[in-house]
Amino acid sequence: MSAALNPAAARGFLGSGLGIALFSSAVFGLSGSFAKALLESGWSPGAAVTARLTGAALILALPAALALQGRWHQLRDNWVTIALFGLIGVAACQLFYFNAVARLSVGVALLLEYLAPVLIVLWLWIASRKRPRILTFGGTVLSLAGLVLVLDLAGAVKIDVVGVLWGLAAAVCLAIYFFITAKENDSLPPIVLASAGLLVGAVVMWLAGATGLLPMAFSTGDTRLGPWIAPWWAALAGLVILATVLAYVSGIMAARALGSKVASFVSLTEVLFAVIWAWLLLGELPGPVQLLGGVLIVAGVVLVRLDELRAGAAALAGTAAPLDHANDVEPVP
Repeated sequence: MSAALNPAAARGFLGSGLGIALFSSAVFGLSGSFAKALLESGWSPGAAVTARLTGAALILALPAALALQGRWHQLRDNWVTIALFGLIGVAACQLFYFNAVARLSVGVALLLEYLAPVLIVLWLWIASRKRPRILTFGGTVLSLAGLVLVLDLAGAVKIDVVGVLWGLAAAVCLAIYFFITAKENDSLPPIVLASAGLLVGAVVMWLAGATGLLPMAFSTGDTRLGPWIAPWWAALAGLVILATVLAYVSGIMAARALGSKVASFVSLTEVLFAVIWAWLLLGELPGPVQLLGGVLIVAGVVLVRLDELRAGAAALAGTAAPLDHANDVEPVP
């Protein structure tokens, strides 16, 4: 039996850092379809995000407590990381993104947010004082070019300077999210970081709504997912359990296994997965240009991953200095 058809090989790939990262992108990509169903039934974006974070935090609370096994001091010891993850990587990132969407098209806002991988490469360049290698440059160009094609930005697009700034702020938050989740931390299990961070993010979102900064509108009307009519709680459950709980936990595991730079590039496939899910659940068929963009994104991810592996092998062989692996650069405590 060939390796491609070997179940053991398939399980090995799915359990690897790259397999987990792709799974995370796939379930993250579901959020657009579930959120669209809620928004079209009368929910405001702020309400959908707040319910998403609150529900996920509550679901993860019990397994997170079991993971701590009475070692509550770990929360105290890592409170800065948790606070930064919740405030910046969860609440601020989504809040800034929705502010960008309010002034720009969704495609432009998402493209700006996903400049995060480029920001990470630049930060690693500055922090390590080592110029990125040619494969990393090539992967950056290919991934961003593919992202543009997947988003299909052709046509008249309204550009708002304030909206662009909000989008760039979301990109900075997303870059910080990858650095935080990629940081080696054996004392804080991924599920604990995800649960505590989501709780912090939910509290921040509720405060933003209470102060009027973020409009809150909920609805109990039925939702539509393609030809299916479902109660509001079904769409919300999908948004919370699949697109948040599983997505964040697997995303943190992947970032710790791959490092912030590679994990951030793999996350670009979230856009491709979102297009596929929209096709399957909403009947929005992707065009040839979008499919070509997906190929370019995957090619860029492969180049960056190969760059990491080549340099890592050279470092082990003693022919090069240790690779500027993302986990070697820790901009947060």
